[in-house]
Amino acid sequence: MKKYKKILLRALAVSLLLVGIALIFNEQIKTFVIREIATSQLKKKPQSISKKMRKKGNFDFKSVKAADLSTLSKAAQTQGGMIGKIAIPQIGMRLPIFYGINNENLLRGAGTMKPAEKMGTGNYALAGHHMSNPDILFSPLAKAKVGMEILLTDGKKVYRYRIVERRVIDKYQVSWIDDVPKQQLVTLVTCLTATTGETNRIMVQGKLEQVQPATKDNLKEFES
Repeated sequence: MKKYKKILLRALAVSLLLVGIALIFNEQIKTFVIREIATSQLKKKPQSISKKMRKKGNFDFKSVKAADLSTLSKAAQTQGGMIGKIAIPQIGMRLPIFYGINNENLLRGAGTMKPAEKMGTGNYALAGHHMSNPDILFSPLAKAKVGMEILLTDGKKVYRYRIVERRVIDKYQVSWIDDVPKQQLVTLVTCLTATTGETNRIMVQGKLEQVQPATKDNLKEFES
């Protein structure tokens, strides 16, 4: 009986140790995995939005959850689905774009906020997570400034926008992602901080300045 108790206590001690290590390195693990996912995706070519993507696309803002290791594990196992890329070179932000804002997409890159939006047309709106690490996902938007360039590509063309608006809004001010007559915009939205329950958002909006054919040279701007 004593032998079994010792084994049980040892097993419990090892479990507690592993849990402790996981808690200590939780953010480091998240950062490493997220960077690896984004880097691997950026090496691929964007694909067209398929019927399967449209069917599974989620645009319910309320369903978005804070990043945790369980969701991150699912994101790491999710393959394909990249429909474009975004880059803001001046703040070191380069990410794949996915269709919809389900939790797996937002841990792999940026997610489209509306089902029928197209690059270079209307108001192309993207959402992303603000993490405690200032250099991953949409966290760099905290450093975005008016005048900086936002680049989008669908693999065929490169769309160049110039930031004209950056402000803090609350989560109910969703009209910023609506189309504006005669304006071609890109709107980026993320939480103001990485704090769970944050109700304010960083909103960055740019106006389209130029559309170019995608070439080896201008696609290098999306490489991490």
